[in-house]
Amino acid sequence: MKGSLIVVAFFVLGLFVGHSGCLPSWFMSSQTSFVALCALLLFVGMSIGLNPNMMRDIKSLSPRLALLPLVTILGSWMGAVVAYVVMSSDLCTLFQQRSLTSCLAVDSGFAYYSLSSIFITEYRGAELGTIALLANIIREMTTLLLTPLIAKRFGPLAPISSGGATTMDTTLPIITQTVGQRYVALSIYHGFVTDFTVPFVVTMWCSMAG
Repeated sequence: MKGSLIVVAFFVLGLFVGHSGCLPSWFMSSQTSFVALCALLLFVGMSIGLNPNMMRDIKSLSPRLALLPLVTILGSWMGAVVAYVVMSSDLCTLFQQRSLTSCLAVDSGFAYYSLSSIFITEYRGAELGTIALLANIIREMTTLLLTPLIAKRFGPLAPISSGGATTMDTTLPIITQTVGQRYVALSIYHGFVTDFTVPFVVTMWCSMAG
């Protein structure tokens, strides 16, 4: 949670610095965001490549459990559709201008707030990018805080799905502490797969009209 709070603090700092108008014009160009995005993807690839046990852990999984990332992705999208229906009702008039693809793009961050918010900002603007950042941070914090309750109520696989792309790093300790060491390999594999899909599914939904 400390890491998430640090990210939010830097986000708020960026708001103040950007609003102050003290930054040079070249720094505000879209090319700067593209360079930062490429650097972020580079470090993501390095973190995955530096794990020597990744292939061994993946091979040890049963075929049934190997489908958990797919279940997480499809379940998350179903949740986004439900949220869109609720927000489109008369009770939520403030959100009626949001499209279904925007909701799906935000949801497809799978708690990977840094990468997904950058993509969404590039495609759909800073407002939706901010929503994506906060929504995915909340997802990560919810997993960190409520994993024992989620596991007790819905089973050991539920907190892994809840953690999304973070189950290979930030939420891994609390998940394994709650559901046991036997789920370490599954959590790492699940985080790796969902992490890898984020750039593709986010840009897919952002590229769609509507």
